[in-house]
Amino acid sequence: MEYNIVKPREGLAAFIHFYWELKGNQNGEAWERVFPDGCAGIMLNLGNKCLTDNGRFTMEFGKTYVVGAMNSFKDSLITVDTHIVGVCLKPATFANFYSYAPQDELTNHTVELEKSNCFVVGHALDSPFRYFDRFYAGRMQSKTNQLHSVIQDIHDANGLTRIGELAKRNCTTVRQLERDFKRLIGLSPKEYANIIRFQRALFLIKRSDQNRSLLDIAFECGYYDHAHLCLDVKRNTGLSPSLL
Repeated sequence: MEYNIVKPREGLAAFIHFYWELKGNQNGEAWERVFPDGCAGIMLNLGNKCLTDNGRFTMEFGKTYVVGAMNSFKDSLITVDTHIVGVCLKPATFANFYSYAPQDELTNHTVELEKSNCFVVGHALDSPFRYFDRFYAGRMQSKTNQLHSVIQDIHDANGLTRIGELAKRNCTTVRQLERDFKRLIGLSPKEYANIIRFQRALFLIKRSDQNRSLLDIAFECGYYDHAHLCLDVKRNTGLSPSLL
C-alpha cells in the first residue's frame, strides 16, 4: 500500500489537517484499519469499488463521500486497484465548508455526498492536492470555529479534563456543550476527550522504549491501571497494546 499526505495551503491550515492519497500495490488485498481521532473526512474514489465500514459499505468510482467521526475502529479492504484521495478536516470544521445534517447523524458512517458538494473527477486526477486547495478556498462559509477554544483546552490537557470545568472555563453549560459537540463533531465532549487521551496513549505505546511499562503509560495518560488502558486500546483498535 502507498500512502501519502500533504498539508493544505496556509489559509486553510486552521480548518484542514491534511490531504491524503492511498493506492494499492501488487502484494494483493488486505484489510486496513483506521483508529478514531475525532475528525471527519471527505473521500473521492478514483479506483475500483472499495469496501469500507468493516465491509458494510461500498464506495464507487468517481463518487465523493463524507466520513463521520468515529468512536471505534474501522476496516477498509485495500486491493491492487484501490485509489482514493481524501481530506482530513479538523474537528468541528465540516460546517465551515458544507451545509449538511448535524454530525451525529454521520458518526461511524460513510455517506455519499450530493452532486453540489462533490469533487470533480477530471480536476482531481492530475493534481488532487492543488485541486483540493482551490476547492476549499472557494467554498469557505465561515472563518470561525465555534468550538476552537474548547477543543484546544481538551488537547492541552491530553484529554484529562472534567466536562463541567471545561464548560465553566468556556462560559457555557454542560448541556450546551453536549449539543454543540454532537452537532459539529458528532461525538459528546466526553467521547472526544477520551479519544484524545487514547491517541496520547497510542503515541506513547508506539514510540516508547522497551523499558517503559504499560502501567507507567497508563498512569501518565490518566487511566486507573494497566487493565483500564488495555480495555480502552482494545475498544478503539480491536487489538491488544502488544500488537500495535
